[in-house]
Amino acid sequence: MEETSYGKSTLPFKVNQIICLEYRSTCLYGEVIQLITSRGICWFRPICMTIQNFEGEATPENLQLIHLRSVSDLLWPIDMFRPALDTEVISLLADLDKTDKTNQSQISASRCLNQFVRQVWTAHQDKF
Repeated sequence: MEETSYGKSTLPFKVNQIICLEYRSTCLYGEVIQLITSRGICWFRPICMTIQNFEGEATPENLQLIHLRSVSDLLWPIDMFRPALDTEVISLLADLDKTDKTNQSQISASRCLNQFVRQVWTAHQDKF
């Protein structure tokens, strides 16, 4: 696997890889479209978001899955992502077919993503 160097760390990200941005009880999963290492950012296409509904272990029963395939792409600092594990992504991708894909649910998904982006940005303004 070709690795991309950024700052002091070597990140094992490559185009088309699924990566994750975690903040509090929410995980945003998406695909790497392009790495812009000179600026330390990643062009990222959101796929889905999980929100842990209860304290404790993140079991499928405790996770709310939000389908994000129709939302806008993001440009985001590379160092805020981690590689998504196959074991966590495979079950999420399988469950995406079961999510509500109506126009109203897509509007709600966009709002959830917008709220998440604002929360992360507010907490980590030094990285932007």
